[in-house]
Amino acid sequence: MTQTHGASVSTELQLEDYRRELTGYCYRMLGSSFDAEDAVQDTMVRAWKAIDRFDGRSSLRSWLYRIATNVCFDMLGSSKRRAFPVDMSPTASPPVHASLGPQLAAGSWVEPIDDGRVAPETSDPAEIAESRESIRLAFVAALQHLPAKQRAVLILRDVLRWKADEVAQLLDASVASVNSALQRARATLASSDVTEGRPADPIDDDQRALLERYVKAFEAYDIESLVALLHEEAIQSMPPYAMWLQGAEDIGTWMLGVGNGCRGSRLIPLEVNGMLGFAQYRPSGPDGRHEPWGINVLRVSDGRVAEITTFLDAKLFSLFGLPASL
Repeated sequence: MTQTHGASVSTELQLEDYRRELTGYCYRMLGSSFDAEDAVQDTMVRAWKAIDRFDGRSSLRSWLYRIATNVCFDMLGSSKRRAFPVDMSPTASPPVHASLGPQLAAGSWVEPIDDGRVAPETSDPAEIAESRESIRLAFVAALQHLPAKQRAVLILRDVLRWKADEVAQLLDASVASVNSALQRARATLASSDVTEGRPADPIDDDQRALLERYVKAFEAYDIESLVALLHEEAIQSMPPYAMWLQGAEDIGTWMLGVGNGCRGSRLIPLEVNGMLGFAQYRPSGPDGRHEPWGINVLRVSDGRVAEITTFLDAKLFSLFGLPASL
């Protein structure tokens, strides 16, 4: 089938309309912002090449989700399950005077994602809140415990609210098998300890005010004030490194010791994984330049910071639309 230039442009724009929601779906499936980007791009290429064979028996959206699901299944077949450093280590916090230590195997930790790349285009507060909850790091990590098919079924049914017969059609399965997979997926998540003890406060003015105080203390490197904003048993982890700390006092000691290289950092507030956080730029020389260092995600509970996850990967900055230096 030969397409005119105008028809080609129109079709491409139609496909692009679904990029945001497909990115959210692939991110939940894969636990990686980079892999989600690749999966969606692969989906778009496959769809573009096959658009002349799209017969319209299903909606364009359903057809794209079928392609995206198959792409994710292919990618998951050759990858290991992603998790948190604290979920991969059976030990307690290492000595606060230790170095960063060994790195985790590549691709073994859940990566962050910019809310703006996956948030629904809606003004409905309930829909926004539900979307944020379904991309929280703990929930995405919990999803990685599920086999690929169960993962897809749970996301499509419980997160995206597809009907059982729609999911069955997408997966070429029976409604009974879809319902069975959903029950098993829910049972696995309910019994998993990945999400235990990790509730997070909704983003509101109080939480934004807390982030403002946190950023002010960090940039001033006023560790006493910063520690006062933490829960007593707060956790800090720094993928790709295996080490993690627990306890506000230990975190403060670490930041004044081995972590002292963060002194003088500049921070840019972000909304990441349905939570507040910031991009951290560390000073890189006497000329005042600051280079990308890490994307920080803060879990706030009962008005204090309960968990800090710092992703030390400068490549993430481009996915957040951040400058290469300050």
